[in-house]
Amino acid sequence: MMILAASSSCTQKIDLKLDESQSRLVVDATIAPSASLIKLTRSSGYFYNEPSPKVVSATISISNEELNFPCKETHPGVSGIYLPDSSFHGIPGKTYTLNVSLKEPVANKSNFSSSCTMAWVVKLDSIKTVFTPNYQGLDLWQINVYAKDPPADGNCYLFQYYRNDTLISDSIFKYSIEEDKFFNGNYVYGAPVFYIDNSHKWETLHTGDKVSVRMSGITREYYNFITQVQEAGFNIPFFSGPPANVKGNIDNGAIGFFTVYGSSWAETVVGK
Repeated sequence: MMILAASSSCTQKIDLKLDESQSRLVVDATIAPSASLIKLTRSSGYFYNEPSPKVVSATISISNEELNFPCKETHPGVSGIYLPDSSFHGIPGKTYTLNVSLKEPVANKSNFSSSCTMAWVVKLDSIKTVFTPNYQGLDLWQINVYAKDPPADGNCYLFQYYRNDTLISDSIFKYSIEEDKFFNGNYVYGAPVFYIDNSHKWETLHTGDKVSVRMSGITREYYNFITQVQEAGFNIPFFSGPPANVKGNIDNGAIGFFTVYGSSWAETVVGK
């Protein structure tokens, strides 16, 4: 690929050696109460400044040692988004397998799979919002959680928050995650899980807002995946999915992650 770089005095040829020869399947699969979603796309080239190509009309199922649950495309042949059968309910401690069969191969491969063990759910007792003005030059809202962590369960935790029933932490970059070693079987008395800059008008809180927090038990592998994605940053919007050096859990050369988790909830009203 060649780009012409122009200045007032010259035109210079710059050769960019980019490997755009092979697209890969990108899998974003989360199975959780009221938050299940399986999204299939193709990875795109560096200069592909359009939404990632959808992978439609796939045959997808989720199975454990006993049962098989089919997943259906929300808009067949169009959306590339699949949901499990409404009868599916994950059970902590059980291992689930995602099976994907494509109508048309991606990178000469049609079948992909991944497995994940559903972590045990910790009960979230309550949450509290605290406003701290001029904290290191910022006016911040803080969301603190209260919960009893079971001893030595080895889980990690994912936190997401809603304001007036709208999910605010709506991308992997806004997730808050914690390792079990920080809780270590103790009662968690007001641990901060979100700091919200009051100047961010879309995300900030106001007196009277209902704030809800979902606390989910996740595997160590998914914790590591989130950490890698957040550290990678993805400041360039042309990429569709994590780069190759972010380790996912989908086989056959696909990119992405399949996770299954349960959740507990707590809510409060700002100012009460």
